[in-house]
This record gives sequence, C-alpha cells and structure tokens, in this order.
Amino acid sequence: MKTHGLFLFLFMSFHIQIASAQQKVSTDNSRPELVHLFNDWRSFEAPPLKNGAPDYSQSTFDQRWSSFLVLKSNLEAMPKDEWSISQQADWHILWAEMNGYIFNYKVLKPWQRDPSFYKSVWTYKSDVPAHEGPTHHALTELWQYEFPLQEDSKNKLKASLKIIPTLNQQAQQNLTGNARDLWITGIRDLKNQIEDLEALLLESGVSEDKKLTTVINEAKISTQLLVDWLISEIPNKTGPSGVGKEHYSWYQQNVHLVPLSWDDEVMLLKRELARAWSSLKLEEHRNRNLPELDDADSPKAYDEMAKKASKELLDFLKENDIVTVKDYFNDALTPHLGQFIPADKRNFFWITAHYDPKPLYSHFYHWFELAQMTFEPHQNPIRQDALLYNIFDSRNEGLATAVEEMFMQAGLYDKTPRVREIVYILIAQRAARGLGSLYAHANMMTMEEAGTIHSEYTPRGWMKTEKDLLIFEQHLYLRQPGYGTSYITGKYLLEETLAEVAKMQEKRGEEFTLKQFFNTLTSLGNMPISLGRWELTGDSKPVRNITKSFRTL
Repeated sequence: MKTHGLFLFLFMSFHIQIASAQQKVSTDNSRPELVHLFNDWRSFEAPPLKNGAPDYSQSTFDQRWSSFLVLKSNLEAMPKDEWSISQQADWHILWAEMNGYIFNYKVLKPWQRDPSFYKSVWTYKSDVPAHEGPTHHALTELWQYEFPLQEDSKNKLKASLKIIPTLNQQAQQNLTGNARDLWITGIRDLKNQIEDLEALLLESGVSEDKKLTTVINEAKISTQLLVDWLISEIPNKTGPSGVGKEHYSWYQQNVHLVPLSWDDEVMLLKRELARAWSSLKLEEHRNRNLPELDDADSPKAYDEMAKKASKELLDFLKENDIVTVKDYFNDALTPHLGQFIPADKRNFFWITAHYDPKPLYSHFYHWFELAQMTFEPHQNPIRQDALLYNIFDSRNEGLATAVEEMFMQAGLYDKTPRVREIVYILIAQRAARGLGSLYAHANMMTMEEAGTIHSEYTPRGWMKTEKDLLIFEQHLYLRQPGYGTSYITGKYLLEETLAEVAKMQEKRGEEFTLKQFFNTLTSLGNMPISLGRWELTGDSKPVRNITKSFRTL
C-alpha cells in the first residue's frame, strides 16, 4: 500500500507539473539574463565588416573563435534546470544556434564551399521565416521595394547594391573548397542574379536615376566576373559535396534538435515512400469507378477554381474547429493562389494545383504563420523572429506537410475523393526527394543521382516535366543538411507530439481537440518540434537525450 501510495503521489505530481506547464506555455517570459545573452549572441553572429561588406575570411573566423567560446561558456553556466519548461526551451534555442555556428565554422563552411552563399539579390519572400539554405548577412531583398521608388527606398537600395562588388571580390578569395556539385550548381544561382539585375534596370523609374543604374550595372558586372572565375575553376573541383553520415546526424540532433540519426531518417523516409505509394494505389482502386479529375485548361478556369478552393479550405478549417481562422488568413493566402500555366510548362506542384489546389493551399499554412509573425508577434524576443541556420525547418515544413494529410483525414475531400490521391502523391514526392538528399549527404550519390530517386519515385512522372524544380530542390538540400528530409521528419515528429498530447489528455479524462492542439502549438513560435513537444507534454526526454549525448566536433 505504501508503494502504491508513493506511486500515486508521483503520478499525480507529474501530471500536475504537466498541466501547469501547459497553462504557462505561451505566457512565461524568458529569463532576462538569457535575453541579454541572446542579444549579445545575435550581435556577435553577424560578422564584422571589411570594406563595407561582411567579412567571411578564414582569418577573421579564427580570430573571433575565442569570443564565441566565451558566449558558449556563459550559456552553459546558466542554472537552466531550475527554470520553467518554456525558459529551458529558450535556453535550448540558443544552445542549438551556437552549435549551428560551430558546425558552419568546422564543417559546412558555406563561404568556402558553396558559391550560392554569395547570392545577394532575392526577388521573392520565402514561405518560411527566413530564406532556405545558408545566406550571407547583407542581402538585397528586392521584393520589399515598390517601384517607382521613393527617395528613402532608393537610397536604401543603392546602399545595399553597393555591397555586391566588394562581396563578389571577397568570394574569389574565400571560395577555396572542393565540393564539385555545390560549385557547379552554384554558378546557376549567380547567373540568375545577373538576370535579376538586368530586370531591375527595367523597373519603373530606375532608368531615370543615373546613380542607381550605375550601381546596378557595377553589381551586374562584378557578378559576371565572379561567374567567369567560378567556371574557370570547375576543372579543379573534384571532391564530394555531402557532409557525411556522422556530421549529418550531429547536425540534425545538436543544431536542429531532431532526435534522429542519418540511419533513422533513411528508414523513416523509406517507410513514408512505401506508405504513400501503397495508399495512392488503394485510393485509386477505391475511386476506380469515379471520373478522373480534370485539370484547369484556361486562365478563367484556374482563377475560378483557385478562389473556390481558397474559400473552401478556410471555411472547412473554421466550420470544423480545426484551427482558429484569423481575420488575416484570407489576405495572407490570396496573393499565393497562383495562376494558369500551360500544361507543358507546369512543375510538379502546379500540376497538382491545376487539378485541385487545396492540397497545395493546405501546405500554404506557411503564409498564415508568417502573417501571425507580423500581426501577432511573439512577446518573447527569443521567439519573435526566424531562428538561425534554418533551425525552424522541422517545425514549419513539418507542420505544413503534416496538415495536408491531417486536413484530408479530417474530411476536407469527403465530397471529392479523387483529390485524396493528390495528397499521397505529394507525400511520395517529399519522401523521394528527401531520401535522395540523404544519400547525397552520405556521399553515396552525386546530386544528379539523388535527383534520379527524386524523379523516378514520384508517382505519375510528375517530376519529369520540368527540370528546374528538380535541380533547385536537390541543390538546396545539399546546401542545407536536413532540409530535404524536414518535411517528412517534421511531419513524423508532429504526429508523434499530437499522439502524446492526446494520450496524456485521455489519461486525465480530458477531451482532445484539434483546435486547441494547433492553436497552442502555433502560440509557441517557430521553434523545433522537439521543444514544442516538451512544452505541450512536459516530456523532456527527446531533448535531454540529445544534450546528454552531446560531443564536440
């Protein structure tokens, strides 16, 4: 009886602690000393300037290493175990980011191995909190400007573009790596930058400003010189581009806080690929007597279908208590509905959208989250903006991928069952491309060979219609370890979190609701799902296992 009583006491104490943690999940303020260190860390992470451009030289990184170790030591010295769960999660965000700095300095070295790191001009906003893949600290975000330019915007653009020639010159000194696939494919990105600069010259009002056109032309000429140099160096580039299995596992666990190894991810993605293909065939069998889906064959047909699909998705989410539909959701989604593309020009995603765009629009949950960052920014400064080094990938890409199937299973396509087939095709494509990226990072395949898995294992040949997407995706995933798998690994971790929350609430006799789950998860900010699970359930084991097994590179 005494043993039973002790067990009952511990059981009740544990669940009271969990309940308390859930109540505080979005209200706890971070520790002032941690916020102070966070600000110091973020200030340090941006490199010093050299001739007006960020300095990515090896000597500068080496000189700053001792200062970094002081920051890391200050973090490690904090008594985090005495803090609340949410404050401990904040601590682990800094820990992960600092590990990302270590990995970049010692292994990834994008400023040495990856010519695309020096791409400066971006014409579009990412659908996740920051640009996908490694980027330098002085980007020109053209999508933020409205033409014709006001005087202050014009001055800002000139100042930004003036950095490009200096940075391009520095690139020729810094790029000493031997990663052949990254080298060759990176040239493509810089050629695209030249085209973007040429298009900028044609924007309204630009040609009338001689100083602005001069700056643009200087940026364009310097980029061409960099491209010419990169091409001349191709014969000397013979090495692999992947980081290797061990480094990949270290990065996933200690930077992205994904509690999986390279081998774990291979098994998971193989499983999802098989599940998606088999589920697709079962759906096709079930739907065999139904008419095939017709794709939109004109701009009018597509626009009508897109507007209808957007409304249907938002109405479904609201009427079925899936998530709280905010007033800004519609405005966030509308600019991304797409437009009609002739059949022979469509890439994989727009093939699916021309049959029914709701699966793709479900993935565009991204835009709801980005709008929330604007209209309802997190009160915790550590969680307000994008985490460094794409650490948000398992959370943002995982959630966006997971809801495609979750919304389907919740009834989104009950009246149009053939659309369920599209959802499984999407899962298969993401599993196939991620699997290819794993083999590329293990240096078991070249980027091109990884693309073959990506293409061959996507159903209906839908990845064989337009090669730019294939190159873009495999190149990105080679540049950013773990991003290619984050759609499926993040989906798995989210499903596991949902299961744990539901099981916990069932034990307490509480009703599980999707709306509460999604709303609470979103309120935590764009941090790794493993930290979100900790806050939602009180279970620190996945994160603790990572920190306990940590070893330095």
